Amino acid sequence: MHAEPGPRPRLPQRGPAPLVEQMDNAELARMVEAEHPYRGRALFELNDRVATDDDAVTKVAMLTRLTSLRRARLFDRVSLAWSAIIALLAAETTNARTEAYAAFRALDPEEQHDMLDYLEVTAIEEAHPRIA
Repeated sequence: MHAEPGPRPRLPQRGPAPLVEQMDNAELARMVEAEHPYRGRALFELNDRVATDDDAVTKVAMLTRLTSLRRARLFDRVSLAWSAIIALLAAETTNARTEAYAAFRALDPEEQHDMLDYLEVTAIEEAHPRIA
């Protein structure tokens, strides 16, 4: 005897995506901290600003310390925290790279090793990623 499956439960609707490009850095950081459903989008918007905005650098560097970003995976081993560190490195400004080094050193040793392996470098200072 085989039971017939019941109707599938409906997933909750997210609603319209916020216009992150119109938000200021503080609003974006709050979205990430609050684990908003569009926190990745908010973080990526901040990441896009780090090359020209020192306040964005500060906020992104702070956000890399959040456990929720360290656990949230974009794919494979790459976390949202890694994506933020990579954005800081790619900005190629003194401030952004200094913050990237500090954020990297705040990772657990195993995670540091994995990130270096992913970036194909032996030291974080050797990493010069390019974001398209």
